[in-house]
Amino acid sequence: MSDAEKTLGSVEKNVDYLRDDSSELVPEHEVKRNLKARHISMIALGGTIGTGLFISSKNALQAGPVLALISYIFITTLAWSVTQSLGEMATYIPCSGSFTQFCTRFCSPALGVANGWNYWFSWAITFALEVSVVGQIIQFWTDAVPLAAWITIFWVLITVFNMFPVKYYGELEFWIASIKILSVVGWLIYALCMVCGAGQTGPVGFRYWRNPGPWGSGQGLVSNLNTDRFLAWLSSLISALFTFQGVELVGISCGESANPRKVVPSAIRKVIWRIIIFYILSMFFMGLLIPYNDPKLDSDEFFAASSPFIVAMHNSGTDILPSIFNAVILTAITSAGISNVYCGSRILYGLAHVNAAPKWFKLATPSGIPYVAVLFTAAFGALGYLVLDNGGNEVFDWLLNITAVAGLIAWVNISFSHIRFMRILQKRNMSRDILPFKAWGMPYIAYYAFSLGFILVFVQGYESFFDIDASKFFTAYVSVILFFVVWIVAHFYFNGFTRHAFTLRSLLIPSDECDIESGVREIDEMVWDESPPKNLWEKFWSKQSEQDSQKPKIDWKLLDQQNAELDGDSDYESDSDHDNGCSCCAGSVGTIQ
Repeated sequence: MSDAEKTLGSVEKNVDYLRDDSSELVPEHEVKRNLKARHISMIALGGTIGTGLFISSKNALQAGPVLALISYIFITTLAWSVTQSLGEMATYIPCSGSFTQFCTRFCSPALGVANGWNYWFSWAITFALEVSVVGQIIQFWTDAVPLAAWITIFWVLITVFNMFPVKYYGELEFWIASIKILSVVGWLIYALCMVCGAGQTGPVGFRYWRNPGPWGSGQGLVSNLNTDRFLAWLSSLISALFTFQGVELVGISCGESANPRKVVPSAIRKVIWRIIIFYILSMFFMGLLIPYNDPKLDSDEFFAASSPFIVAMHNSGTDILPSIFNAVILTAITSAGISNVYCGSRILYGLAHVNAAPKWFKLATPSGIPYVAVLFTAAFGALGYLVLDNGGNEVFDWLLNITAVAGLIAWVNISFSHIRFMRILQKRNMSRDILPFKAWGMPYIAYYAFSLGFILVFVQGYESFFDIDASKFFTAYVSVILFFVVWIVAHFYFNGFTRHAFTLRSLLIPSDECDIESGVREIDEMVWDESPPKNLWEKFWSKQSEQDSQKPKIDWKLLDQQNAELDGDSDYESDSDHDNGCSCCAGSVGTIQ
């Protein structure tokens, strides 16, 4: 293994000092583990409910109610598979930046660099999208204040908030996520009532599935209607991908979670129920209450009015609720913008810790805020001003496609890293039973997610080849191009222009050289504050994160002995007072103590 690979495979200590060009010592602070169980649980449940569900779902709905529902179910299987893969790795090695480091450790330094920068890019562009939307949401009520002013105000507010300690981010996300969850549940109840006939239009039932129909009218790209509808369904997948982006957020927060081995598995298990309740049911009722050809879905005059949630309320004859729900959407998008900067900055912070980004991104305040990474990520909010010279829907679709594909590439890399992770464990005779979180259906669902995601990355931009549109090609494939450019540059940076750089072995670190130990022992040895809950509220959230306290752990004594034998250290001897029957020396590395 090269020196660069060894460096990239390591994890920094809690306190470090960096030398700049003037040889001055630059003190570095670490991010803090201040996110509690209730924060992680609520981030997993409602942290990413925002622009994707409230607004971009209209793009999927225009493919037809049945095709939109199928696309959401289809992406649900992909998203759930990815979270299961991430759950196994992130609870075993809970570090800031998590899966960007997993690519570096389990695959190659070059892939880790490319994946990390790609994933940061997806969050930076998503932040620009949120900033571009927020002013248009306010214009639902009044256009007295210029759009540029609203963009500037929210851009600055979101940036400033990310400079506060992470515990405030956790508290804000907890309460806003609670509002979002209650609002969506309330809308689902409202939608059920409207479908059954509580509205002014009488029972809706499956009226719009009969007229204009369940399948949509296609995109007009080919003469065969069924083929055209299939192509429209492919387009709806991109909207669904953006809606689901962020399900992996709980893995990012591992590095700042108190007792991640306990609270993160509980949050991971909730993902599938959150998806079914908030995404699948919402899309089902949207398809019942809104015809796919409703002109309000494509309204550029009042952007917020094109939200399917608000369109459904208008169609049902409820006048006051659209304004109330628009306030919820405004709150949700502001919260999502804060999460975008939070995630992007932590990714940069993680990249800097494995020398895959400039060292100044490691700089943090005494309270643990990586302020340079925050400011750099937030700077991309300036792209939100594009909406001033272009239509709101046009800019929205540009940014949505770019970030959805970048997020999909990250999902593919998560799945591939997990495939490698399982292979490394197998090579070292380590059972998956040692993991704090053991996913169901492995390794098959990891292969499923990798294969499906890989195919979608390349076929999602099909539309740009029908009319040879450079703009559409750019938005569809710019993330793919950037990923491969960074990967290739990083590959030759770490391997040089040598014969070795052109071999298959240089693309992946050999399984027996991968680092699966750094950071694991430290977490195992940490003692967390397990003070008993003081009231019913704390008891509820404590119950949500309960885990079996008898989880198997790694036998570090045996692992050290095996590593010494692999390194040819003949001086290593196990304690003489342990016989062959001792529980800490018997069996494989995965022995349960």
